[in-house]
Amino acid sequence: MTVLRALLDRAGHLRDEPGIVDALRSSHDARVIVVREGRVRVENDKLVTVATSEVGDADWALLGRDRDGGFLLLAAVGATPDSIDAAPAETWLGLRDTGGSLDGESTELLVGAIALAGWLRGARFCQSCGSATELRQAGWSRHCSRCATDIFPRTDPAVIVAVESADGERLLLGANANWRGRMYSCFAGFVEAGESLEHTVHREIEEEAGVWLDDVHYVGSQAWPYPRSLMVGFRATASEKRRARPDGEEIIDVRWFTRDEIASAMKGQGPVGLPGPSSIARGLIENWYEDRA
Repeated sequence: MTVLRALLDRAGHLRDEPGIVDALRSSHDARVIVVREGRVRVENDKLVTVATSEVGDADWALLGRDRDGGFLLLAAVGATPDSIDAAPAETWLGLRDTGGSLDGESTELLVGAIALAGWLRGARFCQSCGSATELRQAGWSRHCSRCATDIFPRTDPAVIVAVESADGERLLLGANANWRGRMYSCFAGFVEAGESLEHTVHREIEEEAGVWLDDVHYVGSQAWPYPRSLMVGFRATASEKRRARPDGEEIIDVRWFTRDEIASAMKGQGPVGLPGPSSIARGLIENWYEDRA
């Protein structure tokens, strides 16, 4: 689960300062987080930052200031940048790969850098007229000079829900078809046009697991840059009026788990695999278990 208060100073007041990124690139004090295809360099459970001179062709942005006040830049590079090819392949990790091993500030930086890098390299052309755009606001917006459209990084909200039994003693989890039954997790889905978060929770759970919900409450959220999601986490209580069943397409199995079974699974001892510790899905499961344990 994410912390309630941001640890990174995003230095938003500097984004409209003309030439701020170019000035920092010429500075010896600024450090750079390089993102390559959704991955950053991690060594000894710490993000690797480099000098601006070590990075070649890239899309640049100002990430903010670190805890010591130093400036942090983002360099989004292509698949095989010549200037950093010497880095071992195993040091390039994504959010799933870190497994929750990074501290709070590093995780926040990792998520922010991956999310912004994906937008920088994927939104180079105007969504209205197709013309090339120019970066503004220190890499946090794009402007189309042809039709005057301003474009900003997009976030797609999705809900993720831990469903418990009416007596609170069991947790309902589902196996996604992509996992081939090897892992069970909370139910999730994107918010559709015109829906509230709560409407999405009820719809997704009925579609994927066949149950109705009597109670829904918010727990927390997590930015999830695959490619630009915001996962909004809930806990809910299943109504006893309908029996759980998988939709047979996205979800191939649903199963009620006792507290003892969840405890064993969290230890890696079965009966099934659970999501990794870096995900809000795992956080919701642990939140339920610790609340009832």
